[in-house]
Amino acid sequence: MRAAAARYGTAGTLALSALVVAPAQSASGATAPSAADRGVVVAAERAEAAGIRWGACPKAEDMPPSLKCGTVVVPLDYARPGGKQIRLTVSRARATGGDGRGKVARQGSLVYNPGGPGGSGMHFPVMGIMPEWKRVAAAYDLVGYAPRGVGRSAPLSCQNPERFIKAPTSAPSHPGAAYKKARIAKAKAHARGCAARNPGLRHYTTLNNARDLDVLRAALGERRLTFVGASYGTYLGAVYATLFPSHVRRMVFDSAVNPDPAQIWYRNNLDQSAAFERRWADFRAWMAKHHAAYGLGRTPEAVMRSYDRANRKLAREPAGGKVGPGELQAAFLQAGYYDDYWPMRAAALSQYLKGNPEPLVEQAAPEPRAAAEAENVNAVYTAVECNDAPWPTDFGTWDRDNSLLARSAPFETWENVWMNLPCAYWPAPRQQPVDVRTAEGELPPTLILAGERDAATPYEGALEMRRRMGGSALVTERGTGTHGIGGGGNACVNRHLEAYLLKGRVPARDASCAPRREPEPQTAERAARPAEAL
Repeated sequence: MRAAAARYGTAGTLALSALVVAPAQSASGATAPSAADRGVVVAAERAEAAGIRWGACPKAEDMPPSLKCGTVVVPLDYARPGGKQIRLTVSRARATGGDGRGKVARQGSLVYNPGGPGGSGMHFPVMGIMPEWKRVAAAYDLVGYAPRGVGRSAPLSCQNPERFIKAPTSAPSHPGAAYKKARIAKAKAHARGCAARNPGLRHYTTLNNARDLDVLRAALGERRLTFVGASYGTYLGAVYATLFPSHVRRMVFDSAVNPDPAQIWYRNNLDQSAAFERRWADFRAWMAKHHAAYGLGRTPEAVMRSYDRANRKLAREPAGGKVGPGELQAAFLQAGYYDDYWPMRAAALSQYLKGNPEPLVEQAAPEPRAAAEAENVNAVYTAVECNDAPWPTDFGTWDRDNSLLARSAPFETWENVWMNLPCAYWPAPRQQPVDVRTAEGELPPTLILAGERDAATPYEGALEMRRRMGGSALVTERGTGTHGIGGGGNACVNRHLEAYLLKGRVPARDASCAPRREPEPQTAERAARPAEAL
């Protein structure tokens, strides 16, 4: 699922033997104890005994001195817990104990996963200084971590990072046969590269990410897990809750992935491409509304013509030699995730069409210094999604489904295909997705947060998550599509989040919040200064 990691803005210990580990599901859907189940118990007991040795964070993590870092050891293969071990990096900010209104009792550790798959939560504890997180940070140690494969946690790489960010690129919304043939060859090469560079590739799955999360819980000395997952992190949390329901204390699903096994992951990507078309229409309507500021057109259709004109111009002569149609599409796709990007992207497009390419180059050109990180994120994303589930192995299926979809949703459809196409040629064994499901009363109430027009994780996913997580409650931000809404710009959403994390309270019925305010257009002066816009 092509989903950016959602931004942040979005008790005592018992012996492990006293806790029940739910058996993992077999490929047939039946449940039976497995070697991996036993391996989780062994690894968690070791982690509980060892704890985490907290110290100064490595310079590579670029953390403030107030944060501490450590590592947790987990098996590469849970079926062989005595075999190869890998280290996951972890960060923490201790509970402050006060929220400006007085002393606050500590409630344990709050673990955060920002999504991806491939996102790192290492910087999450920094959010404790933000007003939206201050009360939560008073009661909880804020804990971030890099999942297996990410950053310094047994990192994956599938190709030379310099080749990964090669620019400029094209992005045809209706590609021809020759272009498709070239992209098929590229996808096959990428899949081969992932296998050749990573001998343990098949062990990078959501199932193992969930097992790692339980080992992290034990290492933190927590009897039960308090967890916030955003985007893909919601699917990780749902798999965890299915496998370890007795280990759940409180769990927030922020911008929920559709966890139906039939959706993981091929059909979720089709739905995502359709949803991005709706969000792109929202953005164009906003630009048309602010024609006086940007001059891009008084209607969404006129704005589309302006965008297409820029696209054709960049195809002939890339801006700064770095920004072609592919980079333009990627920059505007990011605005589909977060509407606070709308003013700066609109300003960059406007300035470019007026003869000033600098804002667009500033915002859309690849950053060579970030090449290794970007390639690593993509490698983990590919490995987890390809390993998690069967994918169509005949390009004819992809071609048929996405050619049809692109007639009504051309903005994102084919770029989504190219990102996921290595899964058609994946060399590692695939597993059947977990049948995510918990019965009423099987775990404490959980909280689901969702934006009604979220493109990365369409709203239907939140409804399906609610159906499958017994006793869950859904809070909807009406009419808006920012991805990852907890701890962000909507005070109503944040009140529900705080009530749940601090008091365990969920709405008696599903609740809704009025939309956040639309972003304001940039002034002409700011539009001409792109560095400030960023």
